[in-house]
Amino acid sequence: MYHQAQELYSWGVHLVSTDEKTGIQALERIHPTRTMEPNKPEAVEFEYERHGTQALIANFEVATGKIICPSVGDTRTEKDFVAHILQTVDSDPQGEWIFICDQLNTHKSEGLVRLVAQLCDVKEDLGKKGCSGILKNMNSRSNFLENKSHRIRFVYTPKHCSWLNQIEIWFGILTRRLLKRGNFNSTEELKKRILKFIEFFNETLAKPFRWTYIGKPLLI
Repeated sequence: MYHQAQELYSWGVHLVSTDEKTGIQALERIHPTRTMEPNKPEAVEFEYERHGTQALIANFEVATGKIICPSVGDTRTEKDFVAHILQTVDSDPQGEWIFICDQLNTHKSEGLVRLVAQLCDVKEDLGKKGCSGILKNMNSRSNFLENKSHRIRFVYTPKHCSWLNQIEIWFGILTRRLLKRGNFNSTEELKKRILKFIEFFNETLAKPFRWTYIGKPLLI
C-alpha cells in the first residue's frame, strides 16, 4: 500500500499511518542546560522533576510525509481514538480514508465500528458486543473495519510487526529532535511544544519516506 500511496493520493484517497505514542513525560531539568562552547559539548542536566505525561495520537500521511490532525491528551482510551478518527475524517468529510494501524484492541473497538458504520451510512444491524453480529468479537469487528467497500477502512499490520507502520519512524524523529533533551515545566507546555514541532516539521522537513521493503521475508 505504501508503494501505491502517490497514485491513491491523486485519486483523492488519504493513506495514513496511525498510532499512539503514550507516556510522553513532561520532565523539567533541575538545573539549566549548559550551552555548547569551544571545546565543550552541550551539558544537559540528568536530574529532573516529573510533571505528568501526555499521549499523542498522530497520522502520518504517506503520500505527503506530513502529520495531519494530531491529538494530544492525558489518555489514549477507546473514546480518545474514536474521537481522533472522527477529527481526522472531518478534515475531508467526503474523501476516502485508509488507516494503517497495529492490532491494539482500541483499533478494533465497538466505538470505532459504530463510527465507521455511521460515516459510511451502513444500515446493517451491527449486533451486540460479546454476543452476535459484527460487534461480537475483535475478529468480526476487524473484518468489518477492513471492508474494502467502505469509504473509511483500516489495514492492520501483522502482530509483532509495528516497524511496518511508518508513523513509528516519525515517532523516532520526534523523540530525537524534541523529547530527548527537552525541558518541560508542565504537561500543557509539553503539549504546546509537540504541536509546535509538528507545525514546524510539516513546513520544513516533511517528505514521503523512501520505503524499500516490498514484502519478501527477511533473510537471517
